Amino acid sequence: MVDGPVVAVRGEAYREVPPELARFTVTASARDRDREATLTRLAERAAAVRVLLDDPLIDRRETGDLRVRPETRRSGERVVAWHGSVVTTVTVTDFTALGELMLRLADQDQVEVAGPWWSLRPDSPARREARHAAITDALHRAREYAEALGAQVTALVELADEGAGAQPMMMTRAAFDGGLPESTPALELDPQPQPVHASVLARFVISEPVLS
Repeated sequence: MVDGPVVAVRGEAYREVPPELARFTVTASARDRDREATLTRLAERAAAVRVLLDDPLIDRRETGDLRVRPETRRSGERVVAWHGSVVTTVTVTDFTALGELMLRLADQDQVEVAGPWWSLRPDSPARREARHAAITDALHRAREYAEALGAQVTALVELADEGAGAQPMMMTRAAFDGGLPESTPALELDPQPQPVHASVLARFVISEPVLS
């Protein structure tokens, strides 16, 4: 049972911090009238991509969304060509040579590169710091209200996370298709700051107000 007056407040904190992760996708494609030729070309191009992705700069790579489909005429089911594609998602934490890596990949035949998408790690210290700051803000507000009443904060009754968490990761999408010149140009990328927001609800017991 709460003994004394209670003040309820919301504490918030907002930060913009440098991103910790960058993700981009690499899509290798092939098209031919013959299905076997399509599959062979797709496998060769995917293998060439894997060779370039064997780089210490890369923290993680994941292959997904493999597609092989027939192209038919508008009328009927006659197959006139086969399309194939495979997508690899790449994650890096070192951004120093990210632009160069993406352009090297885009220089491959029938390869599309899209990204990067900037984000924070799920366990980023920035989120922890924002939560701490939100609690500090709640306590500061409670003390301001108590002071206005001639009272003091004496105890914490309840603390609840509003669950706002971090804002969705900022995204910058750039698409590159094969066909770059032999001398790959330099590409400078500017990582986008990531917004981090934390919000808590808190109830504090205060001493008896001095109302005059």
